[in-house]
Amino acid sequence: MNEFQGQTVWVTGAGRGIGYQTALAFHEAGARVVGFDLAFGQENYPFATEVVDVASAKQVNAVCQRLLKDTERLDVLVNAAGILRMGVTDELTLRDWQDTFDINVGGAFNFFRATMTQFRAQKGGALVTVASDAAHTPRIGMSAYGASNAALISLAQTVARELAPYGVRGNLVSPGSTDTDMQRGMWTSPDAESARIAGFPQQFKLGIPLGKIARPQDIASTVLFLASPGASHITLQDIVVDGGSTLGA
Repeated sequence: MNEFQGQTVWVTGAGRGIGYQTALAFHEAGARVVGFDLAFGQENYPFATEVVDVASAKQVNAVCQRLLKDTERLDVLVNAAGILRMGVTDELTLRDWQDTFDINVGGAFNFFRATMTQFRAQKGGALVTVASDAAHTPRIGMSAYGASNAALISLAQTVARELAPYGVRGNLVSPGSTDTDMQRGMWTSPDAESARIAGFPQQFKLGIPLGKIARPQDIASTVLFLASPGASHITLQDIVVDGGSTLGA
């Protein structure tokens, strides 16, 4: 339970969903956690919070510079901020397309740029980026989301390659359908969860072989593993946590 005792961990998208559960898990494992998000809707959070628009390079640079002045070492950076904008490609608005890339890819890019010097200087640390299995399987109405996550995977792996000579590891977790506000926003009928498990042949290939939707804690536990000493020789990997739904795609 104290595997990250005394370590400094930053988590973006920590206001809710996977980001929140990840920040909470690190806190419970003994880390000093700072969560970043556009808003924090709960009354109290057990970890420090910073309100920031991850898509704004200016805001990200400012908050990172301020925090790094008082931080001897940044042990773990988790990029978990993301949005979903649905729509068939030729009906998707340019604003939705741009916002999706600005947050899903740009947010991680901004945090990478603001922290890479620190990681190089300390010669160690771990980066874990939360992408999506939608980057691996084309889905009707999800071109912006899928493409942005595919770009995010490439970006995160490139950064990991650039930092590997300094002893810094960088990996990804690509969740499948997970019980979050984002997922529930796509559910339009009482049987939506069971229908997702069974699969939608008209939209994408498979259902979920394990027969259940993931919980945010399932993703958080994978993030913690990749940041832990137990993954000390793992880098440049993308772990798909989707109950097997991309199998054979």
